[in-house]
Amino acid sequence: MGLVSSTIEIVISTGLVLCLALIPAAYALGMLPSARLVARRSGVDIAKEGSGNPGASNVIRLVGWRAGLLVLALDVGKGALAAGVGLALDDHRGALILGVAAVVGHVFPITTRFRGGKGVATAAGVMLVVFPFVVVVLGVVWVIIAKGLHKASIASVVVAALFPIIVILRGGGALDISVTCALAVVVIGRHYSNIRRLVKGEELGLGGGTTRKPNAGGE
Repeated sequence: MGLVSSTIEIVISTGLVLCLALIPAAYALGMLPSARLVARRSGVDIAKEGSGNPGASNVIRLVGWRAGLLVLALDVGKGALAAGVGLALDDHRGALILGVAAVVGHVFPITTRFRGGKGVATAAGVMLVVFPFVVVVLGVVWVIIAKGLHKASIASVVVAALFPIIVILRGGGALDISVTCALAVVVIGRHYSNIRRLVKGEELGLGGGTTRKPNAGGE
């Protein structure tokens, strides 16, 4: 019995060590500039046009829905891949460790002086691996709000705020609550400028207001 227990502890410890060693790789994965690469194919510099945000919403606004959905899939995929590797190596804990690293890489990429995206799609990819049911439910909520109000920023802030609340209500552990709260703070914090524009009535709509002036509002 003692040998079995010792073996299990070694496996868990090895998985954790591997996850910690892969944090730089997960961060690098998160830095993959999906929006910039997709928009560039259409001759658009996503950082200088529209809202200036390198995310799916701005690509939809400037290039079109097909390109925007491709960016969305790539950004969700970054988070899901990182979390999936972590899940395989160290179960739930590993998924959160590598998933968060990918989100940090997306939001604060060293290659662009730590000026990245809002983190919504990449965080959704991570949570899709860890809390799939919650993500599906909140994904529907996001679509309803975004389509109803034509504001992706409002939908993102609402969903980010709801996520840790739902995790708490479902009896999530301390790690789950801490991580989801931290991600919510990051996502909502990255939407600070959007919130200010919403208050002033200057926020661009999703798929509308296709002005190509930088920092014109919107995600």
